[in-house]
Amino acid sequence: MSSATHRTPASSLFGAALDVSRKTGVLDPRWLYSILQASRKHGTGILSGFAAAANRHPHQIALIDERSQFTYKQVYERSLSIAHGLRDLGIHQGAQVGILIRNHAGFVEAMNAVVALGANACLLNTGFAGPQLRNVVEREGISALIFDAEFEDSVANAPASCTRILAWHDGQAAETTLSNLAGHYAPRPLPRPKRPGIATILTSGTTGTPKGARRSSSSSDAQSAVGILEKLPLRVRQRALVSAPLFHSWGFTQLMMGSLLGHSFILQRRFDPENALIALDQHRAELFAVVPVMLQRILALDSDTLDRFETSSLIGTLSSGSALPGELALRWMDRFGENLYNFYGSTEAAQTSIATPSDLREAPGTAGQIPRGTTVQILDDKGQPVPQGQVGRIFVGNGNQFEGYTGGGGKEMADGLMSIGDLGWFDEKGRLFVGGRDDDMIVSGGENVFPREVEDLLSDRPEIHEAAVIGVPDDEFGQRLRGFVVMKAGEAFDEEELKRFIRERLARHKVPREIVHASELPRNQTGKVLKRVLRDWTPPE
Repeated sequence: MSSATHRTPASSLFGAALDVSRKTGVLDPRWLYSILQASRKHGTGILSGFAAAANRHPHQIALIDERSQFTYKQVYERSLSIAHGLRDLGIHQGAQVGILIRNHAGFVEAMNAVVALGANACLLNTGFAGPQLRNVVEREGISALIFDAEFEDSVANAPASCTRILAWHDGQAAETTLSNLAGHYAPRPLPRPKRPGIATILTSGTTGTPKGARRSSSSSDAQSAVGILEKLPLRVRQRALVSAPLFHSWGFTQLMMGSLLGHSFILQRRFDPENALIALDQHRAELFAVVPVMLQRILALDSDTLDRFETSSLIGTLSSGSALPGELALRWMDRFGENLYNFYGSTEAAQTSIATPSDLREAPGTAGQIPRGTTVQILDDKGQPVPQGQVGRIFVGNGNQFEGYTGGGGKEMADGLMSIGDLGWFDEKGRLFVGGRDDDMIVSGGENVFPREVEDLLSDRPEIHEAAVIGVPDDEFGQRLRGFVVMKAGEAFDEEELKRFIRERLARHKVPREIVHASELPRNQTGKVLKRVLRDWTPPE
């Protein structure tokens, strides 16, 4: 294409939907009927998937966590019982319910129960400190909190008027618990809410305070669903280890899609690289949902540890949430096979592009190609499309985008497309590349520098574990580059050697004035490097 606009024609939607139905296994009339019946009763949100699978395969394992495992029938019935209990606690249609729960069965039961009531769920970041939690609770109008006991100190900051329900806890609990509600109330059907609840997913907050992004729990878009299923290796009744946080849009998306396909979910409250490999091996998992830093931590294990585990069942390692360095993608596939998929999008804009293993082999670092049901344009500062290969601002449109921020406002729009907040370009094969946040671009001495280019170059060095580059004020050039690197165990840090390495491969204005040795980089719960923190951060040594 002469201009950087990419979309898949909609004319072949019926044929594509038929192919996807065959591929995933949902073409089975009994499966389709169970989904249709569940949707009539509960809408098209997360609860419908569990209800459909409970009808079709009641004794199939739905959830496995460190303490228990539940069949689809058990999850569905426990969710209905909890919903009755929440209603008796005063939680009704339209109420705002905060969910502060790690990856375990309680998260799913809480979400299902809230959806059954037509209440609204706000997915709270498990990394929130007490004051931050209070701010979000007050801003979102949350009247009830369902939370793990480990967060009691943070929850104590919430207004006393908030109803409190415990999810995961040890020993006896003074609070009302999900388990008590599940055991006390009969799993009677509830009337379908007049209005579906809204799920509020908080943005990552890498550039400021997290915002609440509203998304209907019953929204669906056929073209987008087909486009995603065309690209990802999803089938009915797969076993999926979901390590990406469930409160984040990527982890939550896995529950939404996987429940409709009747997946068996393996959940671990905290990510540990060796424990993740144990779960993949023990359960013969076919899918592994992650954020990129989790892949990095697994590959940092020694070879003897990696060799202990059998992972040949894995057909889809599904990565999203932050940039996937090309070097990391290649190392993962070299070790674990051609099973890595990179899903690029945002909380607000939903899907933008998907990179398959062949995309990542041919063009390491690519964000992939544009799936069916999505349109992407690369625009200049005046809102005009730029030629193919030229860098510009990424704008995206699809049927899964958010409904706006809970505090009001939304993202910048151009001709019906939404700004994703990143800079990027298309190559000659229609593959999207992302240069970084549009507010991360550094102008040094009148020259534009994209930190991602320097970061990827440094990360390719065998002795470097990870790297980050930011812009800092400079009296002479306006801004200058400062790099941060984390060395691998036992490797020596040599600032001048690293500068020379960059100078031999990139233009002079892209060489950081200083490169700082750090033992780690500050990250949020989904693994994104917090560059706003780096600007005023003293790295630990």
